[in-house]
Amino acid sequence: MIQSRKIGRARVSRILEYAAPTHDPASLFPDLPREKLDGEAKWLAPHHYIPSMNRLIVTIQIWVVEIDDKIILIDTGVGNDKPRATARMNRLNNRVLEWLTAAGAERSRVTHVLQTHMHMDHTGWNTILDGGKWVPTFLNARYLIPQTDFRHFEQALRKAPDAVMDDSWADSVMPVVDAGLADMVPDDAGFILDCLNVEPVPGHTAGMLSYRLMADGEEGLFCADVFHSPLQIVYPELNTAYCALPELARQTRARVLADAADKGTLIMPMHFGEPCCGYIVRSTGGYRFRNADWPAFELPEPRA
Repeated sequence: MIQSRKIGRARVSRILEYAAPTHDPASLFPDLPREKLDGEAKWLAPHHYIPSMNRLIVTIQIWVVEIDDKIILIDTGVGNDKPRATARMNRLNNRVLEWLTAAGAERSRVTHVLQTHMHMDHTGWNTILDGGKWVPTFLNARYLIPQTDFRHFEQALRKAPDAVMDDSWADSVMPVVDAGLADMVPDDAGFILDCLNVEPVPGHTAGMLSYRLMADGEEGLFCADVFHSPLQIVYPELNTAYCALPELARQTRARVLADAADKGTLIMPMHFGEPCCGYIVRSTGGYRFRNADWPAFELPEPRA
């Protein structure tokens, strides 16, 4: 599925790799009281939560930004053929590359691939299996990798395996680095590619980055995994079981919420169900999520 909208002169498309009612709320959010979930179930269902199954809907999506002479991917999902311990991610066989082509981002035309962090569900399409070897998918692109996150996992994986990484370091990260296609992005990189501001959002991982698209006076924030569910907008204190630095993750979430509410910024998380993006609005004692219009099945106009 492709969904597209304009942010200034930039066309932003969302490619859905998969969506499913996958997570027991108590598993994803260990500190979530049942009464809080029940109190929000009416508006969460059916796009973010299925009460009859007691499962949260989690998506895997890839963002495509087409602006000026650049075609930029923000994160690359799970990928095909990747051996993963999690059954729903193991050895996928889907049509993401065809969807990217339909969105105007065929492999040879992608100029940049930006990673928000190094978890396996954000790096998978960095590579494809070719002749039994993992090779970079986008040979004409520069892969921009968060330097702090890369160094953190590089050191951590020398000491012990990491279940959240699974085999992705070897099959989705290092082939790009070894091919000489990777550039490390420091936390203080600032404004890059004439359209994106690099903004550190640590906590979920040590060096996670968000990217603020700025075009013709309009903005949109690719906010990585600051939020996995709209529940975390209503209850910002909620961390996932995968947040490596819990207190820092809470501080980051509070900062992003306040900034987005003050500026009226469109936020584009990586794992929300439909609608997949929206705005943060202040309400009594906190925040609420307001859906953004995101027309379905709108294909980008062909480029000359």
